[in-house]
Amino acid sequence: MVMISPLILDRWQAWDDFVETTPEAGFMQSSWWAEFRAQFGYDHFGVVLKSGGVVLGGAMVMRFCLSPEQCFYYIQDGPVLPRDDDAAEQIFAAILEEIKARRRSDDLLVSHLRIEPRWKSMPWFVSGFRTVRDGSDRFFEPRNTLCIDLRPSEETVLARMKPKGRYNIHVAQRHGVSVVEDTSETGLEDFLRIYDDTADRQGFGAKPREYFGGLLALNDPVDRVSLFFAEYQGVRLAAAAVVVFGRRATYFYGGSLADERHVMAPYLLHFEVMRAAKARGCEWYDLWGIAPENDPYHPWQRISVLKRKFGGVDLNLVPTLDHVYDGAAYDNYLLSEREKKRTPPS
Repeated sequence: MVMISPLILDRWQAWDDFVETTPEAGFMQSSWWAEFRAQFGYDHFGVVLKSGGVVLGGAMVMRFCLSPEQCFYYIQDGPVLPRDDDAAEQIFAAILEEIKARRRSDDLLVSHLRIEPRWKSMPWFVSGFRTVRDGSDRFFEPRNTLCIDLRPSEETVLARMKPKGRYNIHVAQRHGVSVVEDTSETGLEDFLRIYDDTADRQGFGAKPREYFGGLLALNDPVDRVSLFFAEYQGVRLAAAAVVVFGRRATYFYGGSLADERHVMAPYLLHFEVMRAAKARGCEWYDLWGIAPENDPYHPWQRISVLKRKFGGVDLNLVPTLDHVYDGAAYDNYLLSEREKKRTPPS
């Protein structure tokens, strides 16, 4: 018998253990991610399905208030379903019904439910959802990424890279570039300096200081987030914020300075992050977001050129999906998001 229960404090551990050991899940379905997002305007609730005390599937659902009257629900990296199609169909339907029940009792008008599951193909039982184009609003995560298999030997990992990737790593080594990990206050300041400089040069909106400070603050009692730096002659030239969850390490954010490009610091940085992740027991390094090869005008095309030099396996997930509850409210949401994209930054 499948039982639906609210995800409350004394059930966090069972849910996190389930998510962390499920390859088709991600860290954005974890309790610590929900706690982090709560600092930036997201409420959350959970739906967990069990049989005989064993978690079978479920979803961590974010709730974002768009106005004093309206909100929407958002499932990042989920929902999390079993691999068996028949069981997955039953659990997916139960999750949707529980979310609908929550919507009926919500004190705000809920426009829609957005999901971003880590599915490689659309399950046959999923219907009634609209496809959302990447970047059409502020609320989406990458659906195309590149994953480096860390299970083979270090020599094999290097051999699987593109020749230019291996070459640039050796160039950095010959120049004496070193890589350090530093999650101190100094490390945070150095990360922000490099990250903000990269954002300014490439023209994308940067996350605020509070975002990364909040991530690092959640490292107690388990170190989930690390900051890595590539240094040359005492100067930190490149940085990476890396999230470790389950058997996967994810390059979350980062950047590099325009200075000393000839020493190829970013290449050695990522290689050493891979080595550190492998030492921690990770089996994959997820480069978290890459432009499709057939889209030369994609805004991530420049950084994707660097990422693809590390080899890896393309992981193309199903698109972001919206289930509309209230058509008029959803239209208002889309209009509001279009207005925000047209408004230049202050």
